[in-house]
Order: sequence, then structure tokens, then C-alpha cells
Amino acid sequence: MTPTAPDDIVGFHIDSDERVGGGGFLEIRRLRMRNRRADGTLSAPYVCDSIARPYGQDAVVVAVYAHTARGVEVLVRDGLRPPITLARDARRAPLPEPPPGMFVTELVAGILEDGDHGEPGLRARTAAEVLEEAGFVVDPSSVQLLGAGMLPSPGAMVEKFYFTAVEVEPSLQQPLAGDGSPMEEGASTRWLGLDDAIAACVRGDIADLKTELGLRRLRDHLGL
Repeated sequence: MTPTAPDDIVGFHIDSDERVGGGGFLEIRRLRMRNRRADGTLSAPYVCDSIARPYGQDAVVVAVYAHTARGVEVLVRDGLRPPITLARDARRAPLPEPPPGMFVTELVAGILEDGDHGEPGLRARTAAEVLEEAGFVVDPSSVQLLGAGMLPSPGAMVEKFYFTAVEVEPSLQQPLAGDGSPMEEGASTRWLGLDDAIAACVRGDIADLKTELGLRRLRDHLGL
């Protein structure tokens, strides 16, 4: 066991824990806190904010794919993302980028509900989201898990993304059902070659981080 130095951080002292901005989809969890050191002393007080979602902590990200005459193709979804449209300021970006449009291209994804436990829960939620957002009926047993969940922004949120994949027959796609939310209006899907989709991420044409990671995990999973 490595000995601890006097200034090693061994815990936290929480002075207050509150939720700010309730009543919507997200809240801010605001901790007023201090670090506890190995020698028993405390750091100066500081504020630590994180994003809290009352409904579901984590999410599943689904690479829907098909083997076609053109190779492996993946389904991407263009959906409304008002926070990006209305709040992203391209002028403040370090590199040139176009002003955001109304739609953002992503893989199918959805919030994991409290009952979605273990691998069966991930597979069941994947199947539900694929039907809702992509229009395909899939058997949960056909869902492939693509490794451990990942923290996309640990400085601001506790959410992890869990990556899955499922192969479909493109001709069996049904109309998109959505979840009844106005934010689902206008959504559409399209097929891209797997390598082309990853290249679009690198160029910035697809600007969603979880989509690039999901696509790369799919490519690794398929051994391509």
C-alpha cells in the first residue's frame, strides 16, 4: 500500500447540497464543499456544480447498422436540438465553424430508466429506442453490447453513455413513432457508410461526440 502524504485528498466535507433550477428536464446540483486532507485539515471552501437529471441518470447510444451491397452502413438521425441552435455561439469557437442549424445528426439514443438494470435492461432499452427513433422492430437478444459505459463530461455531469449495436434489414423500416414530444417533430433518418460517417465526424460535419465513439466502437466490434 502506498503511504499517504499529509496533503493527499482522502475525502470531502460537504457544507451544503442544493438543487437549483428545478421544474424542467434538468437541474443544477450545487455543492458547497471542501477537500479533506490526510492530515485532517480542510481546503478553502469552493462551489462544485453539476448537471442533474431527475429522470434517469444514464443513457444508451445505439449503432443501428446493416450489411448492404455498399458495405456496412449505419443509420443516423437528424433531430431538433434547440439548446445548440439557440445557445451555441460559433463566433466564440477556437476554430472556424458554421452557425448551428436547427437539426443535429446523431446515433439513436435514449435515457436509461430506473428499471433498466444489467445487460437485459440495456438490451430492452436499446430495442425500445430503436423502434421509437429509428422505426425498426428488433429482438433484445440480437442487441450487441459495445463495452463499458463512458463519462462524456465528468467535470459537469454524472451521466454515462452505454454503447450498443444492432443489425437490421433496411427495407423493414417503419415510420418513426417518436415519444410524443414536440422536440421529436421533424426528425428523419438516413444511411451512411460506416467509414464515411466516421470521416464526417472527424471533419465536423457530424459534431456529436457520442456518435463518433459509438461508430468507432462498432467498427472495432466488427473487426473492420
